[in-house]
Amino acid sequence: MIEISRRVIIPDDEITLSAIRAQGAGGQHVNKASTAVHLRFDIGASSLPEEYKARMMAASHHLITSEGIVVIKAQEYRSQEMNREAAIARLVALIQELNAPRKTRRPTRPTRASKQRRLAAKSQKSTTKSLRGRVRRMPE
Repeated sequence: MIEISRRVIIPDDEITLSAIRAQGAGGQHVNKASTAVHLRFDIGASSLPEEYKARMMAASHHLITSEGIVVIKAQEYRSQEMNREAAIARLVALIQELNAPRKTRRPTRPTRASKQRRLAAKSQKSTTKSLRGRVRRMPE
């Protein structure tokens, strides 16, 4: 059982883990051992609450395919068990990130001092620009 929050739990049978060979440079070990882990999680067939499923399906995230399957590849560690834990942790983090409550925007107004500073800066700029004009000679 994987705990997402106090009321949301994913059974182990909804996650498919498969061991694959890791990419990248390495010695003899990397060519023999399948230490990387491929995690697949079908959002539509899962036991997640409907609002979680809807938010995840609507999200445009690089780990979620167009069919609604989360694909995570973990190969940071040399141990298959640590890569399995890392993949599951990334799945939990993804679900929590996509289902975090959004903060509502509270409209604010500019303060009186900021309005005065803006107007003072405008008049200063206006004065500077008006002094850039052609210099007139005073009649004698």
